[in-house]
Amino acid sequence: MIVRRSAAVLAAIAVIGGGSAPAALAAGPSPSAPRSLPSGLYGTTDPTYDGVWRQSLALLAQHTVGVRPAAKAVDWLTGQQCADGAFAPYRPNPKAACDARTPVDTNNTAAAVQALAALGGHDAQTGKAVTWLKSVQNADGGWGYTPGGASDANSTSVVVGALAAVGEKPGEVRSKGGGSPYDALLKLSIPCDRDGGGAFAYQPDKKGELAANADATAAAVVGALGKGFAGGAVKPTGTAASCGTADGPEQAARNGAGYLVKALARDHHLTSALPGATPAPDYGNTADAVVALVSQGWTQPAKTSYAWLEKNSAQWAKQSGPAAYAQLLLAAHALGEDPHHFGGTDLVTELNATGPAPQAAGHADAPAGKADSSSGPGLFWIIGVGLVAGIGIGFLLSGRNRKRQP
Repeated sequence: MIVRRSAAVLAAIAVIGGGSAPAALAAGPSPSAPRSLPSGLYGTTDPTYDGVWRQSLALLAQHTVGVRPAAKAVDWLTGQQCADGAFAPYRPNPKAACDARTPVDTNNTAAAVQALAALGGHDAQTGKAVTWLKSVQNADGGWGYTPGGASDANSTSVVVGALAAVGEKPGEVRSKGGGSPYDALLKLSIPCDRDGGGAFAYQPDKKGELAANADATAAAVVGALGKGFAGGAVKPTGTAASCGTADGPEQAARNGAGYLVKALARDHHLTSALPGATPAPDYGNTADAVVALVSQGWTQPAKTSYAWLEKNSAQWAKQSGPAAYAQLLLAAHALGEDPHHFGGTDLVTELNATGPAPQAAGHADAPAGKADSSSGPGLFWIIGVGLVAGIGIGFLLSGRNRKRQP
């Protein structure tokens, strides 16, 4: 649920820029922080490609545990919105009007909607954002990362979460072509009798074939159930059942959750790697899978993977920053676990420490302030490079356009 793009970032910006990515991005991002950052922003790494995303995840995660964010943190996020309602990953000068070169996208816009809707009191901003999202809905009912881009499971699911957050019924949000978000997701659900049956694909390949993608599956299970990043409490329904014909979003979600259970069965975590590279644990998408399984009602396999995260994700979260802490916190919240006692780490304190001190917290937290993430590559580096190698963090950026190994 956090940042799923790598090569897809380049592709998206290439679309925006008329076919070529900016030279700075093409050459590879720098992990160092810029000379100064807005005081309301979470994290200390360069926000060029993930500022709105990490801010939205941080605010949403804080809200789930009763933390009232600093006003300037919320103001920073609302100040990033363009006049038409859309959000770009980061606008260093929000006073400058957005234009055709502003790299707005569906994912950052939908993430901001989920956060602001949860906080309340931002109906004007979320209303404009949802109107913009509806205006760029594809004929098949889904969304791509950029306006006009082919629909993908991750982007469609993030937007579903935004629609649900403002009280819309996603299945009734139809394009001019008559398609709904669920129609788009069903087209990306792999039939049970095929390789990877039950999983979701990110997008069809050039030949129109669907390849199982655990990243896309974790996102799409939640999306097909009409939920957002935080998932939703449901009555436990035991363990995975056999794959069935996906004749509706609920069965498609069930199939996808079943695929995740199998993918997690051996090592209790998802893995990811570039071709030829050594597979590595994918902490972020494992946390996403926990939320997805709980949303489906399968808490036992979710607990097993959550326990693995408690033992193994501390260094990853420390290096990755606020969005990673938020993702782990949302997994804890989904399971009903105490995020203040996460394998010896207080996730709430750690998240709060990456940004301005909150106005109020539901637990006695250590003094909050900007955490120094210079010891690790940070979320920005992970987005630009690390996620290419599969050190992913969730619903948005890691390897959406590549086959993910279970």
